[in-house]
Amino acid sequence: MPTPAPRPYADLTGDDDFVSRHVGPTDADIERMLDVIGAKSLDALLDEAVPAAIRSATPLELPAARSETDVTAALRVLAGRNELRTSLIGMGYTSTVTPPVVQRNVLEDPAWYTAYTPYQPEISQGRLEALLNFQTMVSELTGLPVANASLLDEATAAAEAMTMARRLSKASSDRFVVHHDTHPQTIAVLATRAEPIGIDLVVGDVGDVGDGCFGALFSLPTSTGAVIDWRDAIDAVHAGDGIAVVATDPLACVITRPPGEMGADIAIGSAQRFGVPMGFGGPHAAFIAARDSAARALPGRLVGVSTDTAGRPALRLALQTREQHIRREKATSNICTAQVLLANIAGFYAAWHGPAGLARIAERVQRLTSAAADALAAIGVSLRHDTWFDTVTVTGVDADAVLAAGRDAGLELRRVDDATIGLTFDETTTISVVRAALGAFGARLDESRLDACPDGLPSALRRTGELLTQSVFNRYHTEHEMLRYLRRLADRDLALDRTMIPLGSCTMKLNATTEMVPITWPEFAGLHPFAPDDDTAGIRELITDLERWLAEITGYDAVSLQPNAGSQGEFAGLLAIRAYHRSRGDDQRTVCLIPSSAHGTNAASAVMAGMSVVVVATDVHGNVDVDDLRAKLETVGDRLAGIMVTYPSTHGVFEEAIGELCDLVHDAGGQVYIDGANLNALVGVARPGHFGADVSHLNLHKTFCIPHGGGGPGVGPIGVRAHLAPFLPGHPLGADQPVGPVSAAPFGSAGILPIPWAYIALMGPSGLARATAVAILSANYVATRLDAHYPVLYTGVAGRVGHECILDLRAITRSTGVTVDDVAKRLMDYGFHAPTMSFPVAGTLMVEPTESETLSELDRFCEAMIAVRAEIDRVADGEWPLESSPLRMAPHTAEELLGGWERPYDRTVGAYPLAALRVSKYFPPVSRIDAAGGDRNLICSCEPLEAYATSLA
Repeated sequence: MPTPAPRPYADLTGDDDFVSRHVGPTDADIERMLDVIGAKSLDALLDEAVPAAIRSATPLELPAARSETDVTAALRVLAGRNELRTSLIGMGYTSTVTPPVVQRNVLEDPAWYTAYTPYQPEISQGRLEALLNFQTMVSELTGLPVANASLLDEATAAAEAMTMARRLSKASSDRFVVHHDTHPQTIAVLATRAEPIGIDLVVGDVGDVGDGCFGALFSLPTSTGAVIDWRDAIDAVHAGDGIAVVATDPLACVITRPPGEMGADIAIGSAQRFGVPMGFGGPHAAFIAARDSAARALPGRLVGVSTDTAGRPALRLALQTREQHIRREKATSNICTAQVLLANIAGFYAAWHGPAGLARIAERVQRLTSAAADALAAIGVSLRHDTWFDTVTVTGVDADAVLAAGRDAGLELRRVDDATIGLTFDETTTISVVRAALGAFGARLDESRLDACPDGLPSALRRTGELLTQSVFNRYHTEHEMLRYLRRLADRDLALDRTMIPLGSCTMKLNATTEMVPITWPEFAGLHPFAPDDDTAGIRELITDLERWLAEITGYDAVSLQPNAGSQGEFAGLLAIRAYHRSRGDDQRTVCLIPSSAHGTNAASAVMAGMSVVVVATDVHGNVDVDDLRAKLETVGDRLAGIMVTYPSTHGVFEEAIGELCDLVHDAGGQVYIDGANLNALVGVARPGHFGADVSHLNLHKTFCIPHGGGGPGVGPIGVRAHLAPFLPGHPLGADQPVGPVSAAPFGSAGILPIPWAYIALMGPSGLARATAVAILSANYVATRLDAHYPVLYTGVAGRVGHECILDLRAITRSTGVTVDDVAKRLMDYGFHAPTMSFPVAGTLMVEPTESETLSELDRFCEAMIAVRAEIDRVADGEWPLESSPLRMAPHTAEELLGGWERPYDRTVGAYPLAALRVSKYFPPVSRIDAAGGDRNLICSCEPLEAYATSLA
């Protein structure tokens, strides 16, 4: 190998250059790529691809790039500014112990956190099995037969249940009753979601149900700790044709009568306490479970069992096109991202402990709570309830004095009001913690009474019968077995740790290890979202930095980090637009214009925000049709609220008319919302807040390196110009706010915000701009190499694409019958995840290579695509019948390749279509899965997969 040239003395700092480690192509590679596409330089390429009118005239004013060592040290300082006390605040958030084998081999393992949503199920069998475990766990705990593959947080799950109930109920009422002893942040998010769509949210007691309602929500246990038999209340809801929802705690469900046995139609809650750190509010997997009849109304994703072409049991996303946001303006939910990584952790937590272990934890928590209640009663203080699971609420005390005493003892207690304090215990609670908590009230623990104190859980409210009898919850209780199980599952998947994932619009880029490390530090992970401000100074400083940096990058005046997914960011941005118009007396402005090429979530979010959708056409070049926009503006008139536009467009180009579009909408009195899904093509090059946009959501899980985690976590903050800043989402516990909260925690999924903070700090302003330029270069390189084989559908005026390109297979399909599905499945044999299929144009593949893939990996992908095209030609020439070709028979499993062979091509063609694959080969665990069969036989809970082989045959 050649000896590298010496670095100049001034450069010998001992620091590694992170930018060159994040940006895949080297300087020499960039020169080669520029030569292939016919551009003189990166700057010249940007001049051709990006309209001059939107280019930023000034560089980003951000701190200079720092080394990995320096950034880690800076994060250590910030973490050290947090005061990590023992939290007994509760309110749906508790301390927990992530099993070390799960923390190390799931949460900290790129095989799990870099995976994409399992839309290609043949190469997602491991994470699909983990999600099926989660669904089964939720179903078993809640006593309801169907559960989905997680939601964002408990409060938004409650909101999803509310709108689901409205869809299912036969009642004519617009009232939804929520019991007053529900977590306040849940009530606040319900109010945010209810008002724009005309739901009359009534916060009251059971008696309010009798006045008519389409649904009601009760809590088990309640926010202040009561364990209530809700059967009579649920019967009253049903008597009025309403839907009964119960918010519950999964650990409480281990030993208490579950919601399903009480007659609930829907159960919701958070799986946070099953091994997922509090993380100052998230990310956490929420859950929703329902009766069988409601399966097709569930929001989000549902994992089900089907078979592959050989009849082997296989998993897939059941009823995949049932995802609510695909229904666009007819949707009742805009949920797209789920908290998959966290759901997997919760499911593995249940498998690790098993039913007996979970029962031990639950019984211990309940007994410690009983001991505390007994000691408090002994000194004559009043308890709000005479039943409890993990929470006791004490009334008639000086709340400030008790809180101060608790803080002196290293504890955080819940202040309910001036005279009321709550205590919530969890699996980390020790006798010494109980003793210290009691001391804050002047009580003492009599350990001799631990076995004699009042139970607090009447026998009639105790769970009976077996729980979690499936083998997965009873096999993996030793570390060896769990470690091997996790490895077996990971080996069945393709994630970024194995290969490039060239998905358009999804930005599957490097999630650097240095960025990931801090999220499990206790000083960040162990914070309760409602801890006192002076205990969370470090994370708040990090959040302030990140808000300021994102505002600078986007050109906006203010940023809110509360939305915990892109869907929530869309909703928050539209609520800001709506509130702005209403503050000016323009209540009639309720129409949202959306291009026909837009993401389905856009239309769904607009409907949720109380707007009606009018679709704007796109022209033959993939741009918003400006003439049609003018016509729609004329038709809509003063009813215009705004327009939602993705920029660069969903078609992968920088539209020249974006400035004109913004001017037209503003002149008509509307606001411009730019969907930030494609911000990876703008950072350091153009600022939406400067070229005409009023608000954008930013997918931190795309552009700013939070990993996809198999379909979540996500973070979708919004940036706004100054006039919309007063209408950013409010604090979940605040009052009299122009716009309510959209997530349960003040800063959403704050536990993963160290990732984008570290990314921006490591890259610096010039590094971020270089990343954008190389992302655009890489897309144009792939487009140039593949255009002769798969025509590139859309380009800009100079013949350039943005950071992604659309390959048109429609003519190939017409002439040969080979579909995008065939190409996607065949790419698995080449060791690749498919590009985005049939979006935004049916019969096409959308490719986004990102800046972090090396030239060798880009070439490997291009060579695979070219080889697939050669196989298509052999079908076209009649050498291979389509139905028995390697394209239609793909993917090829090792079992098939080793068995009998009667196909018209050599088995080596199936196994090793390129010689390089002999060095490193991934074999898909199943062949092509029967989607329709899985939907006809909806099975959404787990047994050993072999148990389904007969029933699904």
